[in-house]
Amino acid sequence: MCGIAGYFQLSEQSKPDIDLIGKMTHQLNHRGPDEYGLYFDNRAVLGHARLSIIDLTTGQQPLTNEDSSIWISFNGEIYNYIELRADLEKAGHKFRTTSDTEVIVHAYEEFGYDCVKKFNGQFSFCIYDKNKSSLFISRDRLGIRPLFYTVHNGRFYFASEIKAMFADNRIPREIDLEALDQIFTWWTSAPPKTIFKGINELPAGSSLIVKDGQLRTEKYWELSYPETFDYSRSIDSWAEEMRARLIESVRFRLRADVPVGAYLSGGLDSSVTTALIKNFTNTKVETFSVAFEDKAFDESIYQTQMSEYLGTNHHVVKCDYHDIAENFPKVIWHTEKPIVRTAPTPLMLLSGLVRQNNFKVVLTGEGSDEIIGGYDIFKETLIRKFWAKHPDSKFRPIALRKLYPTLPVSQAETGAYLGEFYKSGFSEIDKYYFSHIPRMNTTTKIKMFFTPEIKEEMKKYSPISAFESDIPKLFANWHHLSKAQYVEARSLLAGYILSSQGDRMGCANSVEGRFPFLDHTFVEFCSNIPPGHKIFGLNEKYVLKKAMEKELPKEITNRVKQPYMAPDSNSFVQPDSPDYVQELLSESSLEKAGLFNPQAVKRLVTKCTKSVDKHLSFKDNMSFVSILSTQILSDRFLNNFKQAKPLKRSDYKTYIDQSS
Repeated sequence: MCGIAGYFQLSEQSKPDIDLIGKMTHQLNHRGPDEYGLYFDNRAVLGHARLSIIDLTTGQQPLTNEDSSIWISFNGEIYNYIELRADLEKAGHKFRTTSDTEVIVHAYEEFGYDCVKKFNGQFSFCIYDKNKSSLFISRDRLGIRPLFYTVHNGRFYFASEIKAMFADNRIPREIDLEALDQIFTWWTSAPPKTIFKGINELPAGSSLIVKDGQLRTEKYWELSYPETFDYSRSIDSWAEEMRARLIESVRFRLRADVPVGAYLSGGLDSSVTTALIKNFTNTKVETFSVAFEDKAFDESIYQTQMSEYLGTNHHVVKCDYHDIAENFPKVIWHTEKPIVRTAPTPLMLLSGLVRQNNFKVVLTGEGSDEIIGGYDIFKETLIRKFWAKHPDSKFRPIALRKLYPTLPVSQAETGAYLGEFYKSGFSEIDKYYFSHIPRMNTTTKIKMFFTPEIKEEMKKYSPISAFESDIPKLFANWHHLSKAQYVEARSLLAGYILSSQGDRMGCANSVEGRFPFLDHTFVEFCSNIPPGHKIFGLNEKYVLKKAMEKELPKEITNRVKQPYMAPDSNSFVQPDSPDYVQELLSESSLEKAGLFNPQAVKRLVTKCTKSVDKHLSFKDNMSFVSILSTQILSDRFLNNFKQAKPLKRSDYKTYIDQSS
């Protein structure tokens, strides 16, 4: 895990701006505080902030090939680099380091742009090819590692985070209302769009080539599902292969020259990864978890139980309302987008705990819910499809009441609510977004707080179709669970789970997360598992539970899934809430930002304050957090953006001057 940044002259060469690349790189120091590197000539400038994990002594970047014609700045890990290196050496390539970075360089020499198809990993990188006078940037298949770009005044800029490009104060900083409309529909914007106008995100599984003044994007991988499934194969057979593949995935993700720990939430997924780590170590596994002062959100009893069962050396950070409110602005600085929940905040505190214990790498369970069918939204889809066949049935919707037995803020206890909320969208049963209509109906309520002018402006947009453009040709023939999984992976997984709750919260404290469930070969395997093996009745991730039943206690495999959440509006309306909350939600601040109706926001704040000891509805909590996070974003990025100072030449442990 590192930070990369740089620019490429689209046409005319120019003298490299060393101060600028120093600012851009330094803006990413949280991603890579161990050392900095720089390459430049009159066409390209590459910067690198390194978190040293593999090849600690000779893996400095930017890194080059033998004749210095190809340069790379790389963020992430190539897990199969040892195997690829052996193949490349057989093909005649000579290596000077033991890093996975150099494997990318020689793979590019050998396979060209198709080199990315050889990689098993989580990555974003930039390759400057001097002979072709071109730039090649690419991002991993699932979108674990971020990569952004823009074009301004004849330059192509790129960086791991948007704030690095904003180090050039000539690049405009402006909210993109269409992206905001998408976020308040899907929880994320659809790449290449970001919350900032003119700033683009490279989509997951895609590469971009910059050559002859032109930009060309190519998708090299797509999540896909079969039209029919093999039901002749027993679930025990699927489970056995799943376990074997997970063991291999964990083995790959333990490759590091520094210690590797694990998150242990008390749920199934992190318990699986932690249990499998024990296959590869003779020492106690170091595990980390977050506990909540508010018992409605706390899972510490299961975390302790699992830690004792596996014999781990366990570390816990406890989070209360004040912790969430105090750290929320820092969270938004790192997410670089509005968010609709506070859930990323405790995860940032958790990565801080990891760093305090001198760990740089942790394995986590993210991705399992999307890939193996763990979310309630998938069960909702199955029930709603079943119900839609007889929409007037009084008995078919009853199954929905079983979905949320532990969720303290759910309104699912009333039959009237079930009927109104989940029956919506039956007329759109054939639309690609059918599975997500209930969630979107809740999220879009945020838009009622916009000013009349913004509401009028947003009539031009169609956020509901944001993820429709790249829908696979055979999508209509897929099982409805497969459709729901695809939409969830395309939207929430890459745009929120792996971003706002994943990469950004780990990198805030210079910690790299690794995701065994998101090995692309494992994802492709899971895509072929019959839906009835993933969700058996209403038992989610059934095949995973079968795969791990001998290695985990029944209390973990059989427990009702508790969605990860954190206290929302309650965190900001306590007597000791930080001053910034009242300031940014004041009439003057809201009018200055020009997005939200001050009177409507005032009524919401009053409602939340009066209900401080209660759990509000999803709609109210989501609206409060969304408005506050947008106000913070506007303040920190548009009004009071803090630029990093340029690095001095002495700050670079590798400083390569190739100017001509």
